[in-house]
Amino acid sequence: MYEQMYQQKLSSADNAVNIIAKNCNISFGMAVSQPPALLEAIGKRAKAGDFDSLKVYYLHAEKPANEFLLQYDLMNVIKPCPGFIGAKERELIKMGDKENRKVIFYVPNSFSHLPRYFRHYIELDTFVVTVSPMDNSGNFSFGTNNDYTSSAARLAKKVIVEVNENMPRVFGDSDIHISEVDAIVENHTPLLEFCPRPPSDQSRNIARYCSELIPDGATIQMGVGSVPDAVCSYIKDRKDLGIHSELLSPGMVELIKEGCVTGRRKKINKRRHVFTLAMGNKAMYDFMDDNPTIESYPVDYVNNPSVIAKNNDVISINTIIEIDLFGQVNAEQINNRQYGGPGGQNDFVRGAFLSNGGKSILAFESTTKGNTISKIVPKINNIVTDLRIDTHYVCTEYGIVNLMGLTSSERTEQIINLAHPDFRHSLTEAAKAMHFI
Repeated sequence: MYEQMYQQKLSSADNAVNIIAKNCNISFGMAVSQPPALLEAIGKRAKAGDFDSLKVYYLHAEKPANEFLLQYDLMNVIKPCPGFIGAKERELIKMGDKENRKVIFYVPNSFSHLPRYFRHYIELDTFVVTVSPMDNSGNFSFGTNNDYTSSAARLAKKVIVEVNENMPRVFGDSDIHISEVDAIVENHTPLLEFCPRPPSDQSRNIARYCSELIPDGATIQMGVGSVPDAVCSYIKDRKDLGIHSELLSPGMVELIKEGCVTGRRKKINKRRHVFTLAMGNKAMYDFMDDNPTIESYPVDYVNNPSVIAKNNDVISINTIIEIDLFGQVNAEQINNRQYGGPGGQNDFVRGAFLSNGGKSILAFESTTKGNTISKIVPKINNIVTDLRIDTHYVCTEYGIVNLMGLTSSERTEQIINLAHPDFRHSLTEAAKAMHFI
């Protein structure tokens, strides 16, 4: 029965996207789950003048979206509404600036809130996404991506799936039934792979400091970047670690393979490795496939601070753009322009601190641009991602400090000690002028 239904809904990509209205809101799966054939077909329709206005909501546009939708000559038809600004969006913004034209319409968000946005505030006409092949029960798996993907697919008026045999089948709450799908396209192309850059000497020092705070039995969350990935290499001697993380990365999968991660001491999702977004390499995707210990859930579950806090000893490690002497953190803007997005950082900053024995660690190199710019500043002039009352542990290559419970003067002195030596004097003078010390 399901196979007959499958054949009835099977289509070419060009025909499948014809169900998209000429003037509507659409969304697509983020990162690995972007469907290249469907995005190319949508781009063709846009170039042919077959859309009036297409508002596109998404996070983390990668190669398919960048090549087929995020093209400057399509910006009169396609209106990108991202929740995260990447290199392609920054390029388009610069092109628009030259013509005094706004082409990117950033949607402020917290990652965990996105399903609620689609549920109550953003009405989706169509959602397109890459899924695994259908099983005998008529279910496809969202595989690498649950995040907002599963919620958007179930809330959109129309759903088009791009079946790819390389997409892993993942357990948890990661399925969509063929009865919920309007059209099916097959495209068995290699999945996008993401390899973190090798850590610098400074990043390795930071990772070493962070690793010392991770006890046996801890539940870990690792953010994006070379520092979180490097931390994994320093905790291979730990026992019974658990994973409850926004991101599942190759470094974390290696810990599972080596037996360091078992999930036995977790209080929820016991013996299961929980994530909402996976970005890695083919070996990681193959390991995830049909692995009953790996489970994905929507981001409003995984990133919910009250859910995070149910496990003991949650250790959250994320990176930032800058921190000031108040302890305020900016993780998303540079020069008052949106550079990335908050993601789920603040969710885990708060959730880890609420956990019994938990620690939120914000880890970063103290400078950028060849030691010419300090990431520790007197006062942030950009958006504040994390409030000073939420900032727990802060770590640079010069050490790690717990800010909770310190006076304003004490935390200022501790933060200055984490700065590159070339900037400590000027930061101290600024602190005096601000009456902190």
